[in-house]
Amino acid sequence: MKKLIAFLGSALISVTAFSQHAAVYPANWWIGMKMNKIQLMIHGQNLSGASITYPGIQVTKVQKAENSNYLFVDITILPTAKPGKAKVDIKGSPNTTSEFELKARRKGNGTSFAQGVTSSDFIYLLMPDRFSNGDPSNDRLEAMRDQSLNRDSIYHRHGGDFQGIINHLNYLQDLGVTTIWMTPVIENDMPDRTEHGYAFTNHYKIEPRFGGAEKYKQLSDSLHKRGMKLIQDAVYNHVGSYHFTVLDPPMKDWLHQWPNFTQTTYKDQVLYDPYAAASDKKKMEDGWFTRQMPDMNQDNPYVANYLIQHAIWCVEEFGVDGWRIDTYPYNDLEFMNRCNKALLDEYPKLTMFGETWVHGVPAQAYFTRNKMNIPFKSNLTGVTDFQTNMYGIVPALTENFGWTEGVNKLYSTLAADYVYENPLNNVIFLDNHDKSRIFSVVKEDVAKQRMAIGWLLTSRGIPQMYYGTEILMRGETNPDGWVRLDFPGGWNEDGKNAFTGDGLDDRELGIQDWTRKLANYRKNSAAIKTGKMMQYVPDDGLYVYFRYDDKQAVMCIMNTSEKTKHINFNNYPEMFKNVKQIKSVMGTERIEGDNLNIEPKKFVIIEFNK
Repeated sequence: MKKLIAFLGSALISVTAFSQHAAVYPANWWIGMKMNKIQLMIHGQNLSGASITYPGIQVTKVQKAENSNYLFVDITILPTAKPGKAKVDIKGSPNTTSEFELKARRKGNGTSFAQGVTSSDFIYLLMPDRFSNGDPSNDRLEAMRDQSLNRDSIYHRHGGDFQGIINHLNYLQDLGVTTIWMTPVIENDMPDRTEHGYAFTNHYKIEPRFGGAEKYKQLSDSLHKRGMKLIQDAVYNHVGSYHFTVLDPPMKDWLHQWPNFTQTTYKDQVLYDPYAAASDKKKMEDGWFTRQMPDMNQDNPYVANYLIQHAIWCVEEFGVDGWRIDTYPYNDLEFMNRCNKALLDEYPKLTMFGETWVHGVPAQAYFTRNKMNIPFKSNLTGVTDFQTNMYGIVPALTENFGWTEGVNKLYSTLAADYVYENPLNNVIFLDNHDKSRIFSVVKEDVAKQRMAIGWLLTSRGIPQMYYGTEILMRGETNPDGWVRLDFPGGWNEDGKNAFTGDGLDDRELGIQDWTRKLANYRKNSAAIKTGKMMQYVPDDGLYVYFRYDDKQAVMCIMNTSEKTKHINFNNYPEMFKNVKQIKSVMGTERIEGDNLNIEPKKFVIIEFNK
């Protein structure tokens, strides 16, 4: 097995160090699930067989792996099964026993959780390690490889955790947030750079420095009691180099192996290019993301079962409502369709959106449900909409107006929505943990930040705000740690507290208040949340669009120019008819009859009631 991990460098560890205890993955399942045929993976030492004796559990096959430290046991959970703990007798060196638990399903059976995240929601993306430290006792744990704890370093752990998030749910709900998406919460027992969470070391353990599985359940339950939702960040493509299946691989092709270290090309084009070379496609899909993130072989049926079962296990165990999928194009796309279907079969309302950091609307649409007549058809419900970010709102705020420049790029990008089956399922954003913060992108121009947030909370799709955007947090991705700084007030020693407003300056308080007012207005506006959209061709930097339904029309006006613009509502005849009442949503604009003046770099929202 040493040959399999020869290019992991410092991750090379003798497999003889593993304990005599045999672990069963997953350690539990539920009665009454549609997926009632489960493949257990048992990991121990020199395993030769296993048996389970329990009413309602039928062992259909016991399979030895290439590596004698693993067994795969196929079981069927019969309709007659009752909750309880089954004893698993394992033949090995020495013989041992373990448990496999059958549980009653989570309350609601997918009605009070797995609700899906829709355009009616407002997602708040945060990094648990950088948001708030609610329990200093778990900041540094002796059993973990990474012993860093240094808030002065952008790469070390800072101590944020689930309790810190629970402590500030009032703040988030008051801000208008309906849904929390956290960067990965699964165990990351790597030697360094464990603050981001994208290098799993054991799928079936929740990061103990965040508070572990029970605290994660408490966070989930706390959200649901408030009518809020939980998104889990999923990583199928790779694991960390200290994952137990990397240190002790079950078989030679558990990972994608190369004669020498081969990194992905990051060239997504080869996946849909009709002229692409097979070798280019293989490097893109099977190459490793980094040396520290080995690439999982999803063509291997054991790997596929392991990943799909884990996805369903997480939704049921922790009450997950939505599923964000990291590095979506780097996965085997046929596997992803199979995995997505398995989740939807079990939880029909669950929504999934994939990270698609690609270039061009057709390229992005390839990875989600679309209207294109192409050989591969994705069943993914939505994507993180990098196109409306990179080729939409960012140039609208940073480029001078031109035939194809400035806000015309935003208009043109949205005009290409015809390729999607449902563009309302796409997650729109201004920034995230991998991109420069929008406040730095707009050169710390507060007026432009206000325009950006105005667009985010009124355009089509599911809005996602990165923590701190509402208080003008700044930072550029050179390196990425500068966009992952601590949220002020999350630590007792902080001199500034964004949760209470103490220490914030007038600019920060102003943007926070703008976000709060608009997000809460959005909660009560069906036109914005689920209505149709109509946009008008931009004119000299002025961009006007409407969100509307049968009862209401919301007019959004973005003046990206340096000149005051005059608006006459009669120039928008499709919307300005049978209007009974006109009002400024934010209450700052003076409407004179059918006319309105829009100052430079101003975002104005007008409500028409019919």
